[in-house]
Amino acid sequence: MNGIRMFVVAAIIGLAWPVFAGAADRMGDMQDAFMQAQAVDGYMVTFHVMKAQPGQAMGGDHDFMVRIERDGQVQTDLVVNSKIVYPDKSAASKMMMKMGDWYMAGYDMAQRGQYQLMVLFRTPDGSKHFGGVYYPGPAR
Repeated sequence: MNGIRMFVVAAIIGLAWPVFAGAADRMGDMQDAFMQAQAVDGYMVTFHVMKAQPGQAMGGDHDFMVRIERDGQVQTDLVVNSKIVYPDKSAASKMMMKMGDWYMAGYDMAQRGQYQLMVLFRTPDGSKHFGGVYYPGPAR
């Protein structure tokens, strides 16, 4: 009976290994991924940075994204502007475009060091809201 159990366990591991190995490869791509949420004037703003996928860069080697929620509902009718202060203290600003539940802009983030990520968003009632977080920078 133990021989059959060992065979079954070995078969399961053998069949599942390609899935786990592929997941590990994909996690390697996520080394630069960053996500942090912050409350801003009653909205929950989730900041997300990840390395752009090859061939899908949208203005930079990293995607800077935000998701904005209020009372658990994703807000989709917003105007969102982003700004990054680079480790060398230079800055860049871009309007974000809607991508599903997220707003996104591409930035080059090759410098080592801490980045300041900021967003200014306008809601349909005309109110403006500002928030930001610090991103430790891409892993090397």
